[in-house]
This record gives sequence, C-alpha cells and structure tokens, in this order.
Amino acid sequence: MRGHWRILLVVPLLAIAGGLLWWRGPDWHAAKDAFIAVRWRWVVVAILLNLLSVVSRSIAWDTTIRQSVMRPFPRYRLVFSAFCVGLFANAVLPGRVGELARVAVLRRRMPGRPGTTATLVGSVFAHRMFDVFPALTLVVWVLFAAEIPSWAYTTLAAALGLGIVLFGVGWLLARREGHDALEGMGRTRRLIARGRQGLAVMRSPVAAAQATAFQFGGWGCQLLAVWAALRAFDIHEGVAAAGLVLVLMNVATIFPFWPGNIGLVQIAVATSLVKYGVAYAHGIAFGIGLQAIEASVGIGVGLIFLAREGMSYTTLKGFEPGGRGSASDGARGQEVDHPRSRVAG
Repeated sequence: MRGHWRILLVVPLLAIAGGLLWWRGPDWHAAKDAFIAVRWRWVVVAILLNLLSVVSRSIAWDTTIRQSVMRPFPRYRLVFSAFCVGLFANAVLPGRVGELARVAVLRRRMPGRPGTTATLVGSVFAHRMFDVFPALTLVVWVLFAAEIPSWAYTTLAAALGLGIVLFGVGWLLARREGHDALEGMGRTRRLIARGRQGLAVMRSPVAAAQATAFQFGGWGCQLLAVWAALRAFDIHEGVAAAGLVLVLMNVATIFPFWPGNIGLVQIAVATSLVKYGVAYAHGIAFGIGLQAIEASVGIGVGLIFLAREGMSYTTLKGFEPGGRGSASDGARGQEVDHPRSRVAG
C-alpha cells in the first residue's frame, strides 16, 4: 500500500515537470542543434571539476564529524563512501533522502557506538550550514557582476534569508552549554543532546574555518564546472554568467519536489541566460546538459560506492520518511550509554 501511495504522489509531480516544459517549451529543433554542436572536451573538464567539488565537500563533512564523535574517528574513505551514496540518493529520489542515507551508511561502519546516529545527523546539519558563507558570497558577487532577471531578486532574498536563519539557529544550539548526564535524560532529550553534539564544530573556530574553506573550495569547483559547461555548449560568457546559473540552479532545487526538479531547473537556467542573448531553446538544452553532467558524477560515483557498501536502490528507498530503513530507526536501541557518559557542550 505504501508503494501505491508513492506512485500516486510522484505521478502528479512528474506531470507538473512535463507541464512546465510544455508551457515554457522551447523550439526543440533548435535545442537538438545545440546538443549536436557540443564540444565534449569541455564536458570532460566539467565532470572532473564536479568530482573535485564532491571531494572538497566530503572533506568538509569529515571535519565536522571529527569534532562531533568520540575517537576512533571513521576513516576518510568511509566518510567519502557514505557521502557519495548520499549524492546518489539525492539524485534519484525526491526530498533530501541522501542526507539520511549518508548517515545510515556511515552508522553501519561504526558499530557499538551508542547515540552515533543522532550525532551524525547533527554533523550533516552543521555541514549544510557551512554552505551559507560561500552561497552568500556568490550571491552578493552575482548581484553586482551579473545580469539578473527581475523575478529572481525576491527568490534570492528568500533563499538567503532562510539560510541565514537556519545557520543562526544551528549556531545558538551549538553554543548552548549543557553538562547533564545522559543517563538521567528521557529518550527524546537524549536524541536532542546527541544531535547538538553533532554541531560541536561550530564551537571550534579553527575547525569551523577549515570546514568553511573546503565548502568554498567545493563551490568554487562547481562554479568553474558551470563555466566549462557553458563552453561545451558554445556559450561564450564570463564567470559571472556561470555564477548566476549556479545560484538559480541551487535555488530551483532547494525544495526537491521530484528527482532533480527536472523541468523547473531548465526553465530557471534558460530564462537567466536570455539576458545574455542566449536563445531560450539553447538555454533549455544547456540546462539539460548541465544537470546531466552534475548527475553523472553523483549517480556514477554513487553507484560505485552503493555496490561497495552492499546496498541497493530498494535499500535507499527505505530511508524515505516512514520507510523501514530511515535513520530514525537506526537511532532506536542505540541510546544506552555508560552511566558516566556525558555530553560536552
């Protein structure tokens, strides 16, 4: 029955995606010509830059984990494996299932560590919050350097406001001191305390700066990847145009109603490039190609590590809210601590 309900929910969303492309549909013959003229050496460059972005972002998450969990720390290759599985889940499933998936994958590699699930969830939240700094920098630069469509100003302001508010909440939770023994807490309070422990990186200026630097590196590689993709589709615009595309692409996927928000992303990209004299059909083709380039990294690398972890696509679907493999299930039965165990901070 759960599977039937999922189908009933996904089909209308896919219909919306198709409707968006039909309503704002391009001249598909012109779009086809844009694909024929693709220069593949630039596609390879874009893929390699996206891969470097993944490596840099995974190191940022590894930094947050090392401030959150007790020794021995999980090795970086395990963190990278979990991160890549999460990318795959985000690419092929609606919602942010990948965030739960990477927690569950890494948790399987850390047996006998009470409360680790909630702590890792906190580390994922902290890792995402460090995106605020490069995103804010990119948006401010784009506002001054790029030709922004009038409709995008309100969207950018709302997205930035939400990011700043969430970062402020995370910072306040991390800074709140608490030294109560976990033994005397109820199950819910224990989970919250463990989750706050995952935000410990925000209490360490050096580690926070290191995680932020790697997030900047990830965004920088992704910006250059977009610029290389523009070259691949014979769009000779500067890095400012690539920055605008990157910003609006991320805004279009903040709330992933269906996998990749396909259709919505292409319309956002194409309309942003119209001000640069790029034909709408050409922009749609570029949007499809750009999303395919990014997905090829997430799906390709993710599949490799999914197989390495002995997992399947069906397993990932269990991490959806209400699924049998959700990360919250992994937290059950894991909150029995030694009587002397305490939360630092």
